Order: sequence, then C-alpha cells, then structure tokens
Amino acid sequence: MTARTHIDGTWEPRPAARWEDAFLGGNGRHGAMVYGDPADDRVIVNHHTLVRPNGSEHLRPPELSDRLDRLQSALLSGDTAAFERFGAGLPLVWVQPFHPAFQTRIRPLPDASAGPCGTEPPPGYRRTVDFATGEITAVCEGRRSQVFVSRADDVIVQYVTGPGLAVDLTLDHALPGAPPSLAVGRSTVLTPGGGRLSLRVGYPDSELAYTGVTVVRADGGRTSVADEGIRIEGARGLLLLTRVRRHAGHLDVMAECAGLPQDDYPTLLARHRPLHTPAIRRATLALDADPAERNLPGSELVRRPGSPALLERLFAAGRYHLYSSSGVLPPRLTGLWTGDWETAWSGAFTTNANLNLQIASAAAAALPEVSEAHARLVYGQLADWRDNARALFGARGIVAPSHTDGESGHTRHFQRAYPLHLWTAGADWLLEPLIEHAETSGVTDPRLVGALHEAALFYEDFLTRTARDGTVAIVPSYSPENRPANASWGTVNATMDLAAARHALTVSADRSPTAASSARRRALADRLPAYRVNRDGALAEWAWPGLEETYDHRHLSHLYPVWPLDAINPYDTPGLATAAHRALELRGSENDSAHGHLHHALIAARLRDGRRVSAALDAVLAGDFFHDSLMSAHYPSRNVYNADAAHALPAAVIESLVQSTPHRLVLLPAPMAGCPSGELRGVRTRFGAGLDLRWSADSTATAVLHPTRDARIDVRTGDGHTFTDASAGTATALELTAGVDRVLELGPR
Repeated sequence: MTARTHIDGTWEPRPAARWEDAFLGGNGRHGAMVYGDPADDRVIVNHHTLVRPNGSEHLRPPELSDRLDRLQSALLSGDTAAFERFGAGLPLVWVQPFHPAFQTRIRPLPDASAGPCGTEPPPGYRRTVDFATGEITAVCEGRRSQVFVSRADDVIVQYVTGPGLAVDLTLDHALPGAPPSLAVGRSTVLTPGGGRLSLRVGYPDSELAYTGVTVVRADGGRTSVADEGIRIEGARGLLLLTRVRRHAGHLDVMAECAGLPQDDYPTLLARHRPLHTPAIRRATLALDADPAERNLPGSELVRRPGSPALLERLFAAGRYHLYSSSGVLPPRLTGLWTGDWETAWSGAFTTNANLNLQIASAAAAALPEVSEAHARLVYGQLADWRDNARALFGARGIVAPSHTDGESGHTRHFQRAYPLHLWTAGADWLLEPLIEHAETSGVTDPRLVGALHEAALFYEDFLTRTARDGTVAIVPSYSPENRPANASWGTVNATMDLAAARHALTVSADRSPTAASSARRRALADRLPAYRVNRDGALAEWAWPGLEETYDHRHLSHLYPVWPLDAINPYDTPGLATAAHRALELRGSENDSAHGHLHHALIAARLRDGRRVSAALDAVLAGDFFHDSLMSAHYPSRNVYNADAAHALPAAVIESLVQSTPHRLVLLPAPMAGCPSGELRGVRTRFGAGLDLRWSADSTATAVLHPTRDARIDVRTGDGHTFTDASAGTATALELTAGVDRVLELGPR
C-alpha cells in the first residue's frame, strides 16, 4: 500500500492567552501545559497523583447490606420509590479533586526588553507541538523555547536559547482557585553555572504535601538570587529540569535534585524519543485532505468542521493526548492536565461512561500502554471493590465505584437523583477494555482471570430474587444516569445491568478452572430475562414490565450490549439490532455533553449507520468543542475543559471503518460522509492481526492483514460490499497464518 502523509502535529501563530489553549505534553506521570509566550514563558506542571485531601480518602462504604432484602421486596412489589430509603441521609462526597502543581515562569528583566520578540510577537512567531516527539516549540526570531516531558527520565525538560538572555526564573503556585490556606515554603540555591528552586506546598489539615524542584543550568552569563527565584543575565541558553512529587512528611530536596539527569538537551530528547515516537507512529489516518487546509493553524482548522484535514489532525491529536496522559494511571476527565484548582467533577475518573469512552481506541489504535495504565487503576483498587460488594450488598466479589480519584475505589456517591451506589455493572464495564487488550495482544494477564472470577462471584451472591415468570431479577438496578418516566431512579432490571451480569457470568465461565463452576455460572446467566423491546420498537432501557422510557438523555447505558460487548449486532441478532437502532434513533442529546455524542457515534458504527456516525461527529466538530490546544470541552462553546471528545474521537473514526471480534472482521461498516477516500494504517484487531485499509471514492477498497497468530475469522463488509481474497478468491471465512499477509479487495456496493 502506498505510504501517505503523516499528520505530525499542530501549530499556532501566537502564544496561548488561556491555559485551556496551552499546548500539552505528558509522559503518563508528569504533564506540561505550555503557553509559549516570550514575554512570560509559563509552563504549568501537572502530575497524575496530585489530588487535594478533602476527607473522602478516609471514607469506607457504609454498611447497608442488612437493608437490602427489604429494599428488594419493596421494589419487586411495585414500590417505585423504595430505593430512596436505601442510603437515605448519607452525603454525596466528591473524591479528592485533581489540581495543578505550579507553573515555571521565565520573564524578561523589568529593565530589559523582551528580546527580539518584544511584548507582542511579530508575524514570525510560531508555536508548535510535534506529536511524534512530544516536543513543544515556540520560536520568535532569535529566541527559541523547547519543552518535552521525558518518558526516559520522568522529568519536564525546557530549553530556552537566544542572544543575551536576561530573565528571572520563579516557581509560581498561585494558579486560579488555589486555596488561600496552603502552606507554601520555598528555597533557592545557586550552583556553579546555575541553581535550583524548590517549592513545597502543604495541604490544609493534612500531613500530605507536594514538592516541586527545578534545576536550571545556564550556558554562560551570570546567575544571582532575586526575590523568590533566580536571575540569569547574559546567557546564551537555559536548560530547566522540573519534577514534582506528592508525599507525606519531609522530602529530601537535595536527593531529589541529585537524582535529576545531568545530560544536555539533545541527549535527553534522544533518550526520550524511542519511548514515545513508536507509539505515535503505530497508527495513522490520512483522508486525502486539501494540503492548504493541512497547513492551517489548529485555531483556524477547528472553524472548518467539514474539513477532512480537521478530522485527520484531531485523530492524530487524540492519540497523542491519550498516550501522553496514560502511564501510572489512565486519563482523568481532564486527561493529565488542568490549570485550575477548581476542576469540574473533581477532575476524577468517572467510570460509568467517560473513562471507557476515552480509552475506547486503546486496543484498536495500537496503544497497549493505555490499556496497561487502565489495568493499574483497576487492579490497584480491587480490595476496595470487594469492600463495596460486602458492605452494600452482603456479597462476595467486586463492585466498582462510579467515581475515583485514582487512590480510593470505595463507593461514596450517595444522591437521590444520581444513586450511583446502586450501580452494579461497573466491574464488568471496566474489565471489558482489559478483555479487548488481552484478545488483541494474545496475552491474558492472570489478574484479569481473577478479576473476572470475582465479578461473577458477586452475581452468584447478588442474584437471589426472582420475578413472577421465574427469571432472575436484578434488584436494585440502576441505569446511569437516567430514570424511567414513571418511576424513581432505583428500579429493577436495567438493561445495562442485565448485559453486565450475563457477560460477567459467561466470560468467567469460559475461563473457569472447574467444569462445575462453569456450568453453574452459565445456568445462572440463562435464567436472566431477555432484553425487552418496547411499544416503540426500541430496545428498552429497563426490561421490567410497566417502566416507561426517558429518551432525552446523554447516557446510552442500555446499549452496552451493542457497544462494546457486541452481544447485539446485525449479524447474529438482527432483530435486537433493529430494536437497538430504533432506541438510538429516539435518543436525544439532552445537554449536548461531548461524551454523549461520541457514545452515540460508537454505537451507530456497530449498527452500520454511517449517517448517524457522521451526524454525531458533526455535532462535536461544529459545536466549538475544541480549544486551540486541540484538547476538548465537555459542552459546546468550549465550556468546561474535558478530554472526552479529544480522546474518544479516534475510536469513533476507527469503528466506522474497521471492527473486529476474536472471530470476525467487519470492513467499512459505517463510512462517514465527507470522507470518500483515505487510508487507515496500523489498526490492531482482536484476532491478533494488524490491518491497513485504503478506500476510494469509487467504492473500492483494499485491506491488508498482518497476522501475528493463526486464526479463523468471518469477514463482513458494509451493506452491499463484496470482497475478494487475493490468494483464495471470494470467501466469507478466512484462515489466517501467523506471519503470512493477506490482501482483501473490496468491490463496489
């Protein structure tokens, strides 16, 4: 297949005026937000572990299991508000909020000019981020600032060069929303050829603190102490290395500084690139876009929502930001970045939709590092999930929370309108991406088998009540974050809960070490009720007689069996797929949350509806969701900094072009309008093959499979396509041999 142009990054002709527009770098631990302003060169420092103690870290799930039987009986008898007494009076406690650390600031001396750039950058100014290296550069005539976050050395690196640099360097903790009661301590030490700054910030009423250190090395010139920082005069260049740690008690700053690398900028970058560049280069999208539009700055391109060049760049930016924010943990609601202490929804991991949507492309878009970061979050909290199952439901096994700060996995979200303590599907929902990772890589982590076993154990203990028809009833049950039109939020047999229970029991049965436990779990899964189709012909959100739909809602929890489970699809369950499609048609967008539109696109792609995929993406592309940084917002008009759209968009694009299960490949299931031709390279499939796809405006396409293991797959295409296996003629089943490429040619629809 012919090599295509790679989308390498984005650029702006001016510095960022708002932190939301700052270019982003990250190594999965440290994050950097770069303004690129020569008159006030600021880099906001973030770290995944920086969450502010607020008391929630000490909370455990309340003991409610002794009330469960009464609640179940009341709901089954028709008391539609019975759940409101289960957990009544317990507070809604937000998890510890994510916050920024501080910003490094390099400012021209008051009695000196800002250099050749002045206070207003001339036309020659250019700010860029190179996705392939993670390097963020601001150039203004003779002055250059380069920043990257090293994966090799776990440090933020900034290199500033220019003639006769005369600047003050400080660490500034006073970012928007910073609590006034923070205990702030500083130290400044001069060293031969430079110096070091440290900033210790203690949280109110806590032994916890975080400490940031910046070591500066000057190329020539003079250094001195000035106020709370260091003054450098007459230098040709400055190299800054910054690291931050959250800790209890005292941190040895001398030891921390001694542990920073001693190398120059080119050496540091050369050591970082092999750990960053291959991941970014693994998967690419090219859409035969207008070269002139490809050259536009991001701020102009996002105002051309119909441009294929915009979709190309957002695809590349989405993978870059997703990879950059994944390491010690997966991405938060804000990825790995914030410039404000008052982060919406605590900047948490919201697990009932947002986290899974953000990492939806991890397996297919060849970013196993993202899946591994997600695994660290999940496996690190299993003990807390066991506490939730026992305290709330009196059961063995695991129940995941709806929100976590990355530390505690205990349930603490009690609210009448959002009774997320009733949500029992979370463990299965959060384990599904790890199943996809195992299928794609061909390696199953023993911890996954153990967690799937515990998810099934919960249902063995929890599913003890039956309906009048003899089926097992899931009670209490909750469909995030919706309610029936004629009942309260806590109900019976939410479709998401049914899907999760059935899936958890069957996937665990497939991996059970004994025939007896496998049979027991399959038998229990078989006793669950069937999905219900309502009088509108739509898959019902609650499979319980009498419960009526609330269609105008941003969440699509009841379509979990379509995406990501594939339990309902047009090939094996066409009737239910039609009902699911009808449910999607009737669904509103409520408050236009970005995650709702992207969730809609993913489900529409599984149901082979390219028009709906396009419409959902258009709502985001035309809704002014993207900042100049190409990070996204939660609402239109760039309202509330949030990574959902930025990170989930690559998944929606891939799902419209390629879908896979361990035994099936679907090519061009839902091609998007406005993208009649293009090339998607480096996709990974769940049967262990890489895939490159080229499609053309004449409805022909070529797919090349690169198997890494033997497999037998069923091959499907979008409506009306035919395909030919270049080595065996027309077929619907394909035998793949590890190491032997296969070429599929698709004919017109």
